Amino acid sequence: MAAAALDNANPTILSASQLPTRQRKVASRQGPDTKYDEFILSRPSYLSRPFCDDQVAWPRGDVGADEFAAEAIDEQEIYDLISSMTDPEHPVSLGQLSVINLPDIHITPSPALGVPDSNTIVQVSVEITPTITHCSLATVIGLGVRVRLEQVLPPNYRVLVSCKENSHAQDDQVNKQLGDKERVAAALENDALKGVIDKMLETCA
Repeated sequence: MAAAALDNANPTILSASQLPTRQRKVASRQGPDTKYDEFILSRPSYLSRPFCDDQVAWPRGDVGADEFAAEAIDEQEIYDLISSMTDPEHPVSLGQLSVINLPDIHITPSPALGVPDSNTIVQVSVEITPTITHCSLATVIGLGVRVRLEQVLPPNYRVLVSCKENSHAQDDQVNKQLGDKERVAAALENDALKGVIDKMLETCA
């Protein structure tokens, strides 16, 4: 697409270091089940002098203990899934253009309540912010986000994508299209549109 035809030829682009990332610390184990940890998890005598060098680190039980425990999908994980998608007009990600923002992702019920069972319907709501209020590709971007999440999330997750309030001159029409399953299905049967969305998804891990 020629530069002159771009809706927004000079968008503000964030650097990778400005994008939100997970800052997770593993909590130490606590409670009555840790009563004998000092004894059970201490360094064995045969790994001490004179048999072994005491300088070799010995991992404690609270280090990485929850590394493989199941965790609920949270807003940061949703952000990570879609922020790397490429914008249809610019060779940068939706995260770098601030089209996708972490505070605009909401999950119900809250991930803080734990991992939902497969019978619990989880609502994932994503509000997109077009780079300009008359962006002609807002619906395409929204469709791309919806397709991406529906491809990777468990079947009990329901995805709702919409334009953030007052971020687009025709946000009501865009939201109506994005919220209509039949319209979405019909749009995805369009080979040209599907090609654009596939291109957007190429940069997703």
